[in-house]
Amino acid sequence: MRLTTKGRFAVTAMIDLALFVGDRPVTLASISERQNISLSYLEQLFAKLRRHQIVESVRGPGGGYCLARNALEISVADVILAVDEPLDATQCGGRENCKSDHRCMTHDLWATLNRKMLDYLASVSLSDLVEKQRQKASAQAAKQTVSFSAAQAA
Repeated sequence: MRLTTKGRFAVTAMIDLALFVGDRPVTLASISERQNISLSYLEQLFAKLRRHQIVESVRGPGGGYCLARNALEISVADVILAVDEPLDATQCGGRENCKSDHRCMTHDLWATLNRKMLDYLASVSLSDLVEKQRQKASAQAAKQTVSFSAAQAA
């Protein structure tokens, strides 16, 4: 199974975009800074995401990117497939020529894993991931508030 940096970075950048988009588009420079992903790499990823109508670009001063659809309608699978990430655990890339032009004994196992992976990633929306990040941030903020209050009381 290969999920490369391209797919991971695309999902991370999309979570960041969804978290920070509001009345104004989000710049790739700001995503690059927050996520420590090369700006030129983000430009390549977002060009593909735009072609697949996952994001929209806004030109000019105050420009950047917005989601092209509601975050509930964008799955992790959509993002990964848009940046040309093959989700394939088979050795043959699905061509069934793993072993001297014949299927290997484990081909069906890996092909089933491919389907299960894709089904799972299709079931997770960008909105799900954004909500988890918000919950995590809220819990961390609450923890810091308690720590700060305890330090002041001491």
